Amino acid sequence: MAPLPPSPPDGTIEHRFPCDQCGADLRFDPGQDRLICDHCGATRPIGTAQAATPPIREQDFRAALDADLPATEYEETRISQCPNCGAQIEFSTDIHAAECPFCATPVVTDTGMHRHIKPRALLPFALDQKAAHDAMSNWLGRLWFAPGGLQAYARKGRRMQGIYVPYWTFDADTTSAYRGERGTIYYVTRTVTRDGRAQQVREQRIRWSPAAGHVARWFDDVLVLASTSLPKRFTDALEPWDLPALEPYRLEYLAGFRAEAYTVELTDAYAQARAHMDRVIERDVKFDIGGDTQRIHSVQTQVRDVTFKHILLPVWMAAYIYRGKTYRFVVNGRTGRVQGERPWSAWKIAAAIVLGAAIAAGAGYLIALNQQGY
Repeated sequence: MAPLPPSPPDGTIEHRFPCDQCGADLRFDPGQDRLICDHCGATRPIGTAQAATPPIREQDFRAALDADLPATEYEETRISQCPNCGAQIEFSTDIHAAECPFCATPVVTDTGMHRHIKPRALLPFALDQKAAHDAMSNWLGRLWFAPGGLQAYARKGRRMQGIYVPYWTFDADTTSAYRGERGTIYYVTRTVTRDGRAQQVREQRIRWSPAAGHVARWFDDVLVLASTSLPKRFTDALEPWDLPALEPYRLEYLAGFRAEAYTVELTDAYAQARAHMDRVIERDVKFDIGGDTQRIHSVQTQVRDVTFKHILLPVWMAAYIYRGKTYRFVVNGRTGRVQGERPWSAWKIAAAIVLGAAIAAGAGYLIALNQQGY
């Protein structure tokens, strides 16, 4: 990807909003369109912010590749990179040391600035920390073979971290020409000899005929994770996200929360998006060919009007170090869906095996008694 243009003098972004009554920092109140002061309880509606919020608009992919986006489409934030998992976490200027929310590794912050494409939209948190912690505790409670000590430690543990996780979305208009074959299933009956006896056998066969045509599809908001800090299986399990509820990017929504900087560059993300598009197009081609089964020999796709957005999605996160091992749990900040490392208790598994064997032995004994007429 081409280098980013120079930063404007005022490119550094601060996500702090002082309370009008006491001067303490306000934070965004999840589920409410307001900022709140934890010190004195004062609130400030987000709708009264002075700066006008631009509508959510797509950005031109080709212009980004050519480093031709306006300077206003970039921002600088102060970040620190975790030495263990590589996460790049945004910190405010008053924080000099913290713990990585992704793996619980102590992080000493620095003054490094991260220059990146500014987010266009975000989904504000709808669940507060208590609701997220309750969801995580309930999820752990349903894991029968989880160590009891970990369950108790997590329930009594420290506060969860609210993190805005970076994503890319892509829109594209596609037209695909294909060549393949349409298969029609039919059956024939033939006579075979088995053990000296003639038998009628019904066999399935396929009649193939050539097929060719075109399919077209408009892709809207193909979602690609822009971070490598969490396993993809975690973030995939948090879906679906209610992307129609995206709000224009406003700093007020980040007040009191942290944001992760993207580490998957735009070009790499687009390659992932194209792979997703190709899978959908292949499905469309098979449907268009019709018949009972299909063969695809070639697909030539033209992609036009590619646009993108950098967006932030809300995740509550907890990382616990228990007996030398890190366990991570993530909660969708909108729906409460939970995913995480699945811990196993060797003692509970062994006890279950012994109990199962005892039940099986008892059942076998009762069956034997019944067969003997007792």
